[in-house]
Amino acid sequence: MCVVAAIVYTDLDGTMVGPRGSFWHTAGRELTADPAAALLDLHRAGVALVLVSGRTFEQVVEAARIFAADGAIAELGATISWDAGRGTHQLTGALPAEYAGRTPMDVMAELGVVEKLIGEHPGQLEWHAPWHATHSTDALLRGRVDPVAVDAWLAEQGAGWLTLKDNGAIPATSRFGLDDDPLPPRVFHLMPRGISKGAAIAWDLERRGLSPDDAVAIGDSVSDLDMAPAVGRLFITANGASVDGMTGLIEAVPNVTVTDAAMGEGWAQAVLASL
Repeated sequence: MCVVAAIVYTDLDGTMVGPRGSFWHTAGRELTADPAAALLDLHRAGVALVLVSGRTFEQVVEAARIFAADGAIAELGATISWDAGRGTHQLTGALPAEYAGRTPMDVMAELGVVEKLIGEHPGQLEWHAPWHATHSTDALLRGRVDPVAVDAWLAEQGAGWLTLKDNGAIPATSRFGLDDDPLPPRVFHLMPRGISKGAAIAWDLERRGLSPDDAVAIGDSVSDLDMAPAVGRLFITANGASVDGMTGLIEAVPNVTVTDAAMGEGWAQAVLASL
């Protein structure tokens, strides 16, 4: 199915931008102008661009200014913003009513759930420092754990309103305190159920008076598959599709297309296919 987009929702890291957050490098660290050329074509076509990321509100709004985006969705769907961040809407998901008015991070800190979870996985899970410090909705973690098993553990702890979301692989560095392993560590977001990139996109489309058929999304991770029900077509860049376990997940989603190229080059392919 071909979708001519009125709006494109895109993940940032590993999708629109490549190694070390560069818009100008391929997955193999070669210089490329393809993403910039595709972005220019998108703006000239009058197609709206919205950044959808696990980054904080401030980080995504700043990136939206740089890329001339029309909106930004932060912390994996928790905060939807427009008008350069002056307009915002918060999704709270399954946060229990008894904690209304408080941030999920405040509640998790009070319950000690993150420290308990890390303690259950020594050498396999830790804070994604220093980037975790300014998150208010999700606990930003890194490591090598099974989200399904973690969700079962959360339910046993009486914290089944929380879920662990996989937001893709990252290169290991000497700063990490994780055990050595040939598999790359992954970024995880511990957050209330019901908050997702897809839920945020659905809310934003309704605000704009648009339908899913008007929208295309681009991503690279398991968490980006949540965008599929909210849009007419979801593109997954080749680097995301090659991750173990992703093939089966992608095959189960009827409106997903995998790009030929990885990261920014694949992002450019997806944008041009949507114009």
